[in-house]
Amino acid sequence: MHIHDLTLTNYRNYDQLHLQFDDKINVIIGENAQGKTNLMESIYVLAFSKSHRTPRDKELIQWDKEYAKIVGSVYKRKRSFPLEIQMTTKGKKAKLNHIEQRRLSDYIGAINVVMFAPEDLNLVKGSPQIRRRFIDMEIGQIQPIYIYHLGQYLKILKQRNHLLKDFRRNLHADRTMLRVLTDQLVEHAAIIVEKRFTFLKLLRKWATPIHEGISRGLESLEILYNASLDVSEGDNREKITSIYKQKFEDVEEKEIERGSTLVGPHRDDLIFYVNGKDVQTYGSQGQQRTTALSLKLAEIELIHNEVGEYPILLLDDVLSELDDYRQSHLLHTIQGKVQTFVSTTSVDGINHEALAKAELFKVKDGAIMK
Repeated sequence: MHIHDLTLTNYRNYDQLHLQFDDKINVIIGENAQGKTNLMESIYVLAFSKSHRTPRDKELIQWDKEYAKIVGSVYKRKRSFPLEIQMTTKGKKAKLNHIEQRRLSDYIGAINVVMFAPEDLNLVKGSPQIRRRFIDMEIGQIQPIYIYHLGQYLKILKQRNHLLKDFRRNLHADRTMLRVLTDQLVEHAAIIVEKRFTFLKLLRKWATPIHEGISRGLESLEILYNASLDVSEGDNREKITSIYKQKFEDVEEKEIERGSTLVGPHRDDLIFYVNGKDVQTYGSQGQQRTTALSLKLAEIELIHNEVGEYPILLLDDVLSELDDYRQSHLLHTIQGKVQTFVSTTSVDGINHEALAKAELFKVKDGAIMK
């Protein structure tokens, strides 16, 4: 799978840009604030229909323009087809093979992208929200229906929280609507948690040996799902649903008192153990970075296993954050099998044969020269 060409219109600091890419490695070189990350971001947006940097689509549109558009020609499963994302101040449209998709879950997964950026090094030591985003985006790529259930869950969660806040002002109000929303929330929550358990089982299969290889056999990685209630990987959807229903009954009074939904996948987390110790709390920076790198490399292999093709890899200013050994391990792993985009201020200090035949693009003030 690879992107053959990309056209940007009114996107960030690019008025109009058209590029054709090598199907192996493409290196985007430039000083900071010239447009390197904007270009990388546009490929991410083409895949996911939203940015990894901001939740506000309007920030992607040039200041004095009414719309921004990203068009890419993608090669996957031995055929070529166009993808298009157009954003305006009123919303966005996603087109697959020239046909507008009514639901984003029908669009996401058309191409598979793995991004590794400096902020991903916070995957281990950062907030639970970062880890939930990681798992949600990756499941959504291989099972787009997950995006639908997650979207419904978050919509109902917002309604439920609003109602709970109203109850704080009127403790004797009729709770029928609250329980209707609870039943709807539980339905989607059970599906989300079940799919997260399944995904983590697959992720472990790849991440554990990869981590062992990077650490030269000195470290063993474990990944656990830290749920906000007592569910486990062996539970089926019916059991998860039953546990959720009982828990919501038990905490109803407390939720009304606090005006917030206290349990659910929106409060769950991942825990990483290296040699039996929580690497977030007790791991060195090197162990945390090895864990983050292992997860990203595991994503690549997992997607290949599930989809049948390797995803596109975006390395946004991350190579300079890794030491020589981790750099070499990463580049050696992807060499020759993954279309890769590398953004960097300089290739000096990155000595690897994978970059010797790379296509080079130089960025300056929103213009690109080869």
